[in-house]
Amino acid sequence: MNKIIKKALQLHELTKSEIIELLKNDLLKNELFLAADKTRKKYVGDEIHLRGLIEFSNICRQNCFYCGIRYENKNIERYRLTPDEIVQQADIAAQEGYRTIVLQSAEDLYFTSEVLADVIKKIKKNDVAVTLSIGERSYEEYKILKEAGADRFLLRIETTDKDLYKKLHPNMSFENRITCIKNLKDLGYETGTGCLVGLPGQTIESLADDILFFKEVNADMIGLGPLIPHKDTPLKDVNPNGFWLALKVMAITRLLMPDINIPATTAMETIHPNGRFIALQCGANVVMPNVTDEYHKNKYEIYPGKKSVDYTKLEEKFKQIGRTISKNKGFR
Repeated sequence: MNKIIKKALQLHELTKSEIIELLKNDLLKNELFLAADKTRKKYVGDEIHLRGLIEFSNICRQNCFYCGIRYENKNIERYRLTPDEIVQQADIAAQEGYRTIVLQSAEDLYFTSEVLADVIKKIKKNDVAVTLSIGERSYEEYKILKEAGADRFLLRIETTDKDLYKKLHPNMSFENRITCIKNLKDLGYETGTGCLVGLPGQTIESLADDILFFKEVNADMIGLGPLIPHKDTPLKDVNPNGFWLALKVMAITRLLMPDINIPATTAMETIHPNGRFIALQCGANVVMPNVTDEYHKNKYEIYPGKKSVDYTKLEEKFKQIGRTISKNKGFR
């Protein structure tokens, strides 16, 4: 066994230079994936946690260069579910057996903390965990949402390269992003973050910094995936070639943070046939089926060509790789 991978397996620690060596060395990738899968099995088991995802608004105040729902994109149909519609869709998902509901939206300030707190309280009557992914808010707003019953929050850093972050996020503050993540941890949320892989100007060194950042903030879940360029964004001409590199970032993250939750994202499936199932064998243990109603589902187009998945056949496919669907809420 490669000595760096062996060290990661035993100690769950690596230096930046060791992470860089693993990211650069394609000859070691299969050994790396096997080690990550072994670590996943040892620490979080063979159960896969399903999270029912509701994308409730694509109206955004931000203008991120990689995102199809950035506010300057005039070529998409904007929508916003009503609070009652969100609760109704969450109720259906709970009845179908989902133990976690993920409420995700663009940064739509129509949904004040008070409006969302009321939604959360109603959803929590189903005895489910609630994850939020709604972007940057103040400490006070996060506190109101936590007190309403929100359990988890996902806020991806996207990149820890400060200059690249500023280039890709006009009128946003890298420092505020970090503050928001720390505030979420302080308030007791299970806190998720993550990064995009394949951004123009991104280096292997900065990806190593991303992984070390995840460990430094003691994130509870890490969401990451390859960049899929959207035709209505400034990154429309970027070559989407980050699939295997994203898997390596995922595998190293699993080795260094063995007990966290890591989703096999839809982006993985969109960019590569069976990408989600490959990811589940490289350290991932979570799948997030989209339970948004059919009319609105395709309008939440962060990236194009989002893979449609037949979720009724998931259990059967999971069995093929020796995995089962969890019946619990799947906390870290």
